[in-house]
Amino acid sequence: MQHLMRQIPHRAISLLATIGIIFVVSGIVISLSWAQDTEPNPLLGGQTTIYNDTPNAFGQPVPGLEREHELLFFVGNSFFNQNWVSAPASTTARDGLGATYNSRSCAGCHFKDGRGQPPVDGAVGTGLLIRLSIPERDQITGENLPDPNYGGQLQDIALQNIAPEGQVVIEYEEITGEYPDGTAYSLRQPVYSITDLAYGDLADDVMMSPRVANQIIGLGLLEAVPEATILSFADPDDADGDGISGRPNYVWDVLAENTVLGRFGWKANQPDLLQQSAAAFNGDIGITTYVFPVENCPTIQIDCLEAQNGGSPEIDDDDLAKVELYVSTLSVPAQRDYDDPQVIAGELLFEEIGCAACHIMEMQTGEHPTIPALSNQTIRPFTDLLLHDMGEGLADNRPDFEATGTEWRTPPLWGIGLFGTVNGHTYYLHDGRACNLEEAILWHGGEGQASRDAFMNLSAEDRAALVAFLQSL
Repeated sequence: MQHLMRQIPHRAISLLATIGIIFVVSGIVISLSWAQDTEPNPLLGGQTTIYNDTPNAFGQPVPGLEREHELLFFVGNSFFNQNWVSAPASTTARDGLGATYNSRSCAGCHFKDGRGQPPVDGAVGTGLLIRLSIPERDQITGENLPDPNYGGQLQDIALQNIAPEGQVVIEYEEITGEYPDGTAYSLRQPVYSITDLAYGDLADDVMMSPRVANQIIGLGLLEAVPEATILSFADPDDADGDGISGRPNYVWDVLAENTVLGRFGWKANQPDLLQQSAAAFNGDIGITTYVFPVENCPTIQIDCLEAQNGGSPEIDDDDLAKVELYVSTLSVPAQRDYDDPQVIAGELLFEEIGCAACHIMEMQTGEHPTIPALSNQTIRPFTDLLLHDMGEGLADNRPDFEATGTEWRTPPLWGIGLFGTVNGHTYYLHDGRACNLEEAILWHGGEGQASRDAFMNLSAEDRAALVAFLQSL
């Protein structure tokens, strides 16, 4: 009995006692009886969850798709992964690559449907973008206006005989500290600059925001969460006094020509997956759609304006719909090691120190309008899809609709423990500054400061347990 107890961290023992585990000891035989409603639940995506922890874990369709949707999933996969080419080309369905661009394909940023990373040791990064804007706003949409010479996003690649807009340079400053128990840590603070500007100066009041492409699993499930559910998590005035003031972002829906709830993107600045996909085609690859039919060329960039396009629009409506379906139906891998005592202890600590106040652990989807498999699922995304002030340390100082320069949407945590397996790195947060999950926690400020401080005051054993829980997701 003493040997068994030594194998279970003390936090896990506390959890076992809390949920009513019954020990029946006869000699050295011990029976553990779990209460039905407290069993660990590895089905992060409800019944659409898959069991896959391979490098292809993020690229699988949700189970239960209708036959037609299964076929369209693989066509959408092709358009997501294949490179676009410059126009004119014999490949008419894939020509029209922007004169300046950031990537030749969606997968160029979301490799294996996973997460991008900043440049490392001089190598070219994948999926790091710099958003640009000036403080003035569009009087109708509420969106910040783009930089006059460079538009809403710096394009660091261009077609032959056309100059890229510029290059991003990142330098890191070291921030050192130690836990109360004396354990040292080190964080890296990125400092961004843009060099080799080809089309004049940036605006004097330009605002820049680095964004790393995120993994795209489970997005259709999040789209199916009822708006009322998301708003029920909001507490903009911190009425309950817990220091958490999550609030929704309201953004411009291009097709509806109206302001609606934002759900997607680092600042919840896109309302749905159709507009999110179309915006990425236009901003990242230079491909026009019926949602964004205008080429991504600032008026000063004559070569861009005069470059031959691939038709109007450059991706057909039906093909855009297939990409939308593809990104809507990528399944969520199951939690791993969910019955490991250390992981169980870590989950208890996750709740105990307040992480679950923003990273909501469970919610229900409603009726998805077109994909029945996503409807009425109990999911565990670990997000509230709301904006939270994360403090000056993580601030980009660039508003985005109603999001302030210190606010970010709570990112879903499902899949974060598989980044190393799928993408070969463990760079976290909106710009990849955190080299691992522990550093990501230590960067939390603002509304996350209390949880960060509580994490720092844990024992080394308990800190390891909490990180082990996150690694299991």
